[in-house]
Amino acid sequence: MKMNETVQHWLKQQLPTYMAEELAELQTNSIQLEDAFYRLLPFGTGGMRGELGVGTNRMNIYTVRLAAHGLAQHVVKNGEQARGVVIAYDTRHFSKEFAVEAARVLGAYGVKSYVFSEARPTPQLSFAVRHYNAFAGVVITASHNPKQYNGFKVYGSDGAQMVPTDVKVIIDEMKAVENLFTVPVADFEAYSEWILDDIDEAYLARLMELKEREVDASMKLVYTPLHGAGLVPVERGLRAFGFDNVTIVAAQAIADGDFPTVPYPNPEEAAAFTLAIAEGKKVGADLLLATDPDADRLGVAVRDGEDYVLLTGNQLGALVVNYLIEAKKEAGTLPENAVVLKTIVTSELGASIARANSVEVVDVLTGFKYIAEKIEQYTTTGEKQFLFGYEESYGYLVKDFVRDKDAVQLALLTAEMASYYAAQEKTLLHALRDLFETYGYYKEALISKAFVGKSGQEEMQQLLTNYRNNPLTEIAGVAVTCVEDYLTKTATFADGTTKDITLPSENVLKYVLEDGSWVAIRPSGTEPKCKFYVGVNDNSSENVCRKLNMIQTVFL
Repeated sequence: MKMNETVQHWLKQQLPTYMAEELAELQTNSIQLEDAFYRLLPFGTGGMRGELGVGTNRMNIYTVRLAAHGLAQHVVKNGEQARGVVIAYDTRHFSKEFAVEAARVLGAYGVKSYVFSEARPTPQLSFAVRHYNAFAGVVITASHNPKQYNGFKVYGSDGAQMVPTDVKVIIDEMKAVENLFTVPVADFEAYSEWILDDIDEAYLARLMELKEREVDASMKLVYTPLHGAGLVPVERGLRAFGFDNVTIVAAQAIADGDFPTVPYPNPEEAAAFTLAIAEGKKVGADLLLATDPDADRLGVAVRDGEDYVLLTGNQLGALVVNYLIEAKKEAGTLPENAVVLKTIVTSELGASIARANSVEVVDVLTGFKYIAEKIEQYTTTGEKQFLFGYEESYGYLVKDFVRDKDAVQLALLTAEMASYYAAQEKTLLHALRDLFETYGYYKEALISKAFVGKSGQEEMQQLLTNYRNNPLTEIAGVAVTCVEDYLTKTATFADGTTKDITLPSENVLKYVLEDGSWVAIRPSGTEPKCKFYVGVNDNSSENVCRKLNMIQTVFL
């Protein structure tokens, strides 16, 4: 169906009033109308994510029903209606409504749903899928995206993001529907069950397995859920760990999909910590913690004199690698076959720490699903024992009872780690400087370029094509020694020789430079952006800053 025909089809439907009014308004703006209808919102390997609104290229009850239909068909084909699907959601606009609509569609095909009665984090959904032995899971979230976004993310029976072969079944079933307004729905109560207290308690009990050392109960912590779903599990977890002096940023403890106190609900952004810093100064907190709306990402700020310094995802990840290895060595519990998993765009500092302690490091593609895939592989074969997995974008996992990044786990372990160093009259910043002195100085940066709308997507793809067809031979005056093309799965060295890349194919280019620096270029899988990752290392802070600035200038 052509776009104009699709618009006319929507105009003939009995849409909810708010959608009908929005569609009428779009009729006066051809550019916005095209963006809302020029395609069906893509369902990728993790699900779909997009702006809220009317249209086929938007998140609304009809596109959610279509995605739920595809999932329902997958469940039915496997005869797993009784095992069913667990559905969670965050605090974004329409999140609970979309969760209920998904359950109604699943019910129309006889599929049982376990639906959280309140907003809970994505990692708790991953845990719940395994806890209930469900066949699949869904979480309604757009993670740390701006307020106008929402999403539909699917999980397999192992609690990890669903594997591509199963996702393809869902996509094929969605494509087979000619009229998304014909997707059937059942009464919610017929096949759905509300869940909350039991799963909260079960998750909290497993969180206690994270504990490596006793903590100082009087240590002052400030936590903000940034209006999201992390409040209950993080606060309860910290107190269960033994922290009695936890201050919650009250204004940001209110569940609100407008995220009114932050420009962007992302703990990677310094602005997200504005209120937490003010509260920290007021109560004299040692550590500030912030989670994004679905609590799969954690940001950390450490007191430094009268102010606070934010740690990067790479820095916190390296600290945790070191802390876990040291704590487990001390307790005699470090497995001989322990492995740390990280992504190809994550700093090499954590890897250097692990390898120096005879712990293997395995790189995977960007996306926590690849870390979860490796965990499942090692669990099945027993060849390695998972110790820690992380990525530079503030995603971490310690215990594999969850199979996605878990900010709740990291909030508890980071607080314990800070308490441990405080007993030595150190902060996490002191601990980080010790790591730099031991393993060398590392610094990273991320440059994001936005590409909005249909033309923007085309421009972004052309950008990658140009880099691929005309590979750089030097960056900031430093020779490129290897170009890793993950799309063709080939590494090409400066002398013309090549080596196969064993990871799955993905549209990523990585340049490795003569001095050990590197640059990776990839389109975001969740936002209309192309990302440029830069990593450098040297023997001093001054040198890494100089190197980083020179490389960044090339791509700004």
